[in-house]
Amino acid sequence: MASSSQNGLPNQEQKGGLSFVDYLRGLSILIYESFFEKITSRHLKNPLPLPPLSDLIVILTGPTSEIGLEIARNLTFSGAHLVMAARNTKAAHDLINQWNHERSYSSSDNEAKLLDIEVMKLDLLSLQSVVKFAQEWNSRSRPVNVLINNAGIYSMKPQSFSEDEFETHLHVNHLAPALLSMLLLPSLKKGSPSRIVNNSSTGHFLGFVDVDDMNFTSSTRKFSGFKGYTSSKIAQVMFSSILQKMLPADSRINVVCASPGSVRYTNVARDLPKMVKCVLQPLSFFLYTPKEGCRNVLYAATYPQVQDYTKSLKAQDSLVCAYINHDCSFGCVSKEAQNLEGFHESLGEDIGYDWTSF
Repeated sequence: MASSSQNGLPNQEQKGGLSFVDYLRGLSILIYESFFEKITSRHLKNPLPLPPLSDLIVILTGPTSEIGLEIARNLTFSGAHLVMAARNTKAAHDLINQWNHERSYSSSDNEAKLLDIEVMKLDLLSLQSVVKFAQEWNSRSRPVNVLINNAGIYSMKPQSFSEDEFETHLHVNHLAPALLSMLLLPSLKKGSPSRIVNNSSTGHFLGFVDVDDMNFTSSTRKFSGFKGYTSSKIAQVMFSSILQKMLPADSRINVVCASPGSVRYTNVARDLPKMVKCVLQPLSFFLYTPKEGCRNVLYAATYPQVQDYTKSLKAQDSLVCAYINHDCSFGCVSKEAQNLEGFHESLGEDIGYDWTSF
């Protein structure tokens, strides 16, 4: 008889992937979201009204395109002090100049106040860059109220690896944001009550983590961009649950995963063959625009009820972190994402972080 973990799910080493039933369930969730997300979220305003944010310091990764750009714009125009953690710093500065110009042009005041934004270099394909970014910020002795791990990739190209020798989806979508989150914990504690918001994906319902082969380098599982992406996204959710559970209650740091829904005009489409793009074009009618897709991340980052919900989960000693659906409702992570046995140790080994420091 196969052994089981404490939550009743089979141990990771007993499985080679999702069962057919679990895969079918995940696929149905993804299809339903893609075709009906605009209907289920019709009660949401666009843009989502935000509470006053003048006292908030927010670090945002991936702030220069698509969903990240819309998150950045909404936060800074609502008064937050925004730190654009960007690989392309020139693009970030160009956006700031554009937004300040728009602000001064639309304002009746000829001396309209400049937006409260700064740019810091961060390359999520390099763990050394992550460490350097965190060290620079922590050295300022300034708090962080919200960290939004927004940046992510989904590539249809052949398998590739980072300079740290990790599969690129795993590195950018999971390992680098995980390391950044943990290294910024001192600043997040200074800014408490604070939040770590991970931009998740419904794709995690189709993901599976093999802790012995997270880089897809053995012959056990054949790599594809889809498998790399979904595996990294479920790993992100699993990390979020572990971090939320291990953070002491008096730290007042809450961890949230927020799925933006199925969004058109993303970087994913860049790698698709032209014929596939043509076939998928009609589907874009049903999908969110980036302006719509940013709403649940903004909700997770700024609305007080999210903090209340995460505190209630903590009090219940929940196995999983808070998860917010595309329509800004509280949802559940996948069954597989609750199977954390072995993942805890694997994470510490991958990024060289000592969990006993908590």
